[in-house]
Amino acid sequence: MDVADFLIVGSGCTGAMAAETLASSGSSVVLIDGGIDDKGAAEKIPHVPYHQLRRNDESQHEFLLGKKFESIPSGKTGTGAQLTPARMFLIEKTAEWIPLLSETFKPIESLAVGGLGGGWGLGCCVFSDAELQAAGLNAQRMKSAYQVVADRIGISGNNDDARPFTSAHINGIQPAFEPGHQAKHLLKKYESKKANLNRNGFFLGRPALALLTQDKGTRKALERRDMDFYDDHNHSAWRAWMTVQEVVKKPNVHHEKGWLVISFSEQENTVEATALNIETGERKIFRARKLILSGGPLATARIVLRSVPGGNEKQLPLLCNPYNYTPFLIPRLLGSSIPDDHLGFAQLSLFHSANAEHNDIAMASLYSYNALMLFRLLRETPLNFRDGRIAMKYLLPALIIGGIHHPETSGAGQFVALKSDAASKTGDVLIAEYNRGADKDLRVTEREAQYRKAMRSLGAYALKQVQPGHGASVHYAGVLPFSENEEAFHLAIDGRLHGFHRVFVADGSGFRFLPAKGLTLSLMANAHDVALKALSGN
Repeated sequence: MDVADFLIVGSGCTGAMAAETLASSGSSVVLIDGGIDDKGAAEKIPHVPYHQLRRNDESQHEFLLGKKFESIPSGKTGTGAQLTPARMFLIEKTAEWIPLLSETFKPIESLAVGGLGGGWGLGCCVFSDAELQAAGLNAQRMKSAYQVVADRIGISGNNDDARPFTSAHINGIQPAFEPGHQAKHLLKKYESKKANLNRNGFFLGRPALALLTQDKGTRKALERRDMDFYDDHNHSAWRAWMTVQEVVKKPNVHHEKGWLVISFSEQENTVEATALNIETGERKIFRARKLILSGGPLATARIVLRSVPGGNEKQLPLLCNPYNYTPFLIPRLLGSSIPDDHLGFAQLSLFHSANAEHNDIAMASLYSYNALMLFRLLRETPLNFRDGRIAMKYLLPALIIGGIHHPETSGAGQFVALKSDAASKTGDVLIAEYNRGADKDLRVTEREAQYRKAMRSLGAYALKQVQPGHGASVHYAGVLPFSENEEAFHLAIDGRLHGFHRVFVADGSGFRFLPAKGLTLSLMANAHDVALKALSGN
């Protein structure tokens, strides 16, 4: 296949969705990515519940801590703290091949098959009409795309007060899994406090997750093993690599693994993409009639800055949801026990809508804690290890961790740019600044105080606040904002890169506003829609 119809760069959640849409049309597709996988590490984990593994398996340290204890961080808790040994491959070779320098922005990226979708928390949320408009997305097309993606990946959820913010208008939702004892306690308390919380803009319910509670095709319903951060047994939790695995079986799809696309150029009838092999350094040119960039906003920024005239002098805007997390203690549950069928994914979602227009919504995902191991929490306590371990035995069943995301708008202090670096394998390094400004930070501080008050009304008390730094939300967008005008370093509404006829961007690079809700479902819906638009121009 010398010249394919489409070349897709990146096989994460957006690349996988774009590939499935384009492949289903009969078009010839080349999917290119870094090709890194877990080398079978997850398959070596015994398919038994966590409590059995802890009690009986003599090699458990290899799965839980790593053969070289690589999952125990030596410094401050930051971005990617939830990565376990079996998922460390997600960030393999990134420092070597896609370096980023910043004192104020600490993201994570991936060169793996399936990208960061291999460690996604599975949260599924639709954006409101107001949020879609602010982001620059067409509400009608996105609603249709949400349904397509939901039908592909499978979503479970509940018809409760959270649903307008999560699965909303999506049909065919499977039932939510049974919540844990902390979540049940909070839900019961919420029923008695609901009227007052709703008046203040707070709504609590079960999250919508890309997690099967009923069989779907060859994928099986969830087994409650509490190994959710370690393996993908039975494919119950949707991961991007699963779609890639199926799509590349089609005769019209070719998977090129082990390549990093660094730049592109557009010819009269084709696009040429230059790539480097991440094992050998070999340089190769891939050709297609159209190019779809879907490696994530940071990867797309690098490629576009190298390819568009003037890119070496350009600063691109950057959006990243402010994110902090807070451990809450439920005193009534002190000293209780954690059931063996514990689940690691989010148990509840607590939304705060600041107004009736639903254009300013914050989101807290509430997790109970068990299989990610106590050492991660003990580092945050003021006690020594021995005393902290004893205390945590009684505290852990009463703890719930709230990860709070806030909406984000662009600002002068939020940008990325390329800087020449002779020591880099690509000859440059991406630099970033993320300084939000005092007014925006104050709004976050005030809102988190509102969250602590809301949780107190539910009988859960904040112990401390952990600020992992900008980038820890792993929600990145906005480097090439949508624009109705033909201007460089912007995207047309159909995802086409201004100044080019055959180059499209299917990740979140075009979003002009970043809602706080879980981003991935909207990214995939947009990727499907961009692929349809790219097809319509054939």
